[in-house]
Amino acid sequence: MHPYTRTEILGAFRGATRSEVKKVTFAADFDDVEFSRLEYYGWVDPKIPRRGYLVVDRPDGPVALLLNRAALTPRGRTMCTWCNDVNLADEAVLYTVRRGGAAGRKGDTIGTLICASFRCSRNVRQLPPAYHRDTDLEQIRLQQIDELRRKVHALVDKVLSTES
Repeated sequence: MHPYTRTEILGAFRGATRSEVKKVTFAADFDDVEFSRLEYYGWVDPKIPRRGYLVVDRPDGPVALLLNRAALTPRGRTMCTWCNDVNLADEAVLYTVRRGGAAGRKGDTIGTLICASFRCSRNVRQLPPAYHRDTDLEQIRLQQIDELRRKVHALVDKVLSTES
């Protein structure tokens, strides 16, 4: 992922109001983020804990989305739909995002279960356990990274779509 500045990210928000963008607080470790090891950059707002943000590289520049965490957490352990982390070291929570265009203005949202701390890029880079002697672990890791990238972009595509 390309490293972006705070200003570039703030200018890339879609489906968020100006007042919502003005309230964005970046993570304390923002200056230390290794963007090259990420498929997306996500963080929880330190001042508004039920709000998260997602930044994704797109062909025409970055897209940033404002995510709202559900007030209730799932009753049982849930798996992140993006990284499918089976170790469950991080809880997956429901985040919703306002759709773009007229649908978003009417209040339509899209939801997905994501790791609460947005660690998916780290999770998919972990080597899977070797179940078979001839398993190509590096190939599996690369497939997991590609799948995460595909799922994140699919969500962004749905959000940006103006179709109902």
